[in-house]
Amino acid sequence: MLFSSLSFLYLFLPLVLVVYYLVPGRLKNFILLAFSLLFYYAGEQKLVLLLLLSAVVDYGCSLGIERFRSKPGMPRLFLGLSLLVNLSLLGYFKYIDLVIRSVNAILSTQIDLLKVALPIGISFYTFQTMSYTFDVYRGDVKAERNFLDFFTYVSLFPQLIAGPIVRYKTVAVELKERTFDLAAFGSGISRFCIGLGKKILIANTLAGACKVYGDMADKTALITWVYAIAFSLQIYFDFSGYSDMAIGLGKLFGFSFPENFHYPYIAKSATEFWRRWHMTLGVWFRDYVYIPMGGNRVPALRFVLNILVVWALTGLWHGAEYNFVLWGVYYG
Repeated sequence: MLFSSLSFLYLFLPLVLVVYYLVPGRLKNFILLAFSLLFYYAGEQKLVLLLLLSAVVDYGCSLGIERFRSKPGMPRLFLGLSLLVNLSLLGYFKYIDLVIRSVNAILSTQIDLLKVALPIGISFYTFQTMSYTFDVYRGDVKAERNFLDFFTYVSLFPQLIAGPIVRYKTVAVELKERTFDLAAFGSGISRFCIGLGKKILIANTLAGACKVYGDMADKTALITWVYAIAFSLQIYFDFSGYSDMAIGLGKLFGFSFPENFHYPYIAKSATEFWRRWHMTLGVWFRDYVYIPMGGNRVPALRFVLNILVVWALTGLWHGAEYNFVLWGVYYG
C-alpha cells in the first residue's frame, strides 16, 4: 500500500487516525501496531512473519545482553546471535542470487537462480532492529521489557517501507507517552502534503518523461542529457517525498522522526552530497560500521580500508549488484 494510493489516503489513514484518537492512551500503541501489521500484510501477506521474527530475535537478544551483562562473553554472544539472524535473513532475501551468479562466474557452474522476492522494507527494519541491539550492548539504551511497545517501534507503518531509519533511542520516550499537540499535528499534515506533492506532481511526472525517453528509437546527446537530469530529479523527489510523508505521518501520531534529506543537489562535493542524501543511512554506517572499525583513529592504510568498506556496503545496500558496490566506492 503506497502512501500516495487512494486506498491509503481515503480509507486506511482516516480510519487509523479516528480509531487512534478515540481509544485511551494505554491502547494507542496497540492500535498503531495492529494497523501497522495490517498495512504490511496488505503488501506482503505471510512475509509479515519475517517482521515478527526480526522483532522477537532482537527483543530476546537485547534482554539477554542486559540480563547477563556481568557474565564474560555472554553479551557478545547475544549480539552475535542478533547479527547472525538479521544478516542471514537480509542476505538470503536480498543477495542470494548475487552470490549464486558470483559462484557461477568463478567456478563455471550453472546453478539456477532462486529469484527470491524481496520483502518490502526488509533493509529498513533490519537496520533498525540491529541498531537497537547494538545500542543495548553499548549501554546507550535500556532493553525494552514491553514487547508490544518494542514491536510497535519496529513495525510503525509511516517509516516501515522507505525510512527514514529511526533508532530506538530517538523515539524511546515517545513510545511510552505521547500527548496531542495541535501545532505538531498541523505541521504533520503540511509535511505530508509537501511529500505527497513531490511524489505525485514532480516524481511521477518526471517518471513519465523518462519512460518517453526509454521508448525513443533515436536518442540525441541533448535528449540524453535531459533524461539524465530528469531521472536524477525523479529519484530525489520520489525518495525525499516518501521521507517527508513519513515524517509528517509520524507527527500525526506524536513521533519525531529524523530528517533524511538536506538539499543534496546544492552540495559542492560528492562527500557533501552523501552527507545530505539519505542521512539516516549515512549516520547508521558511521555509528555501527565505521567507528567500531576504528574510524580515522587508525594507521593510514587501515583508515583507507575503513572508508572503502563503508562505501562498498553503502552501495551494496542500495542494490544487489556489483555495479552498486563500484558506484558506492566511486561516489563515496
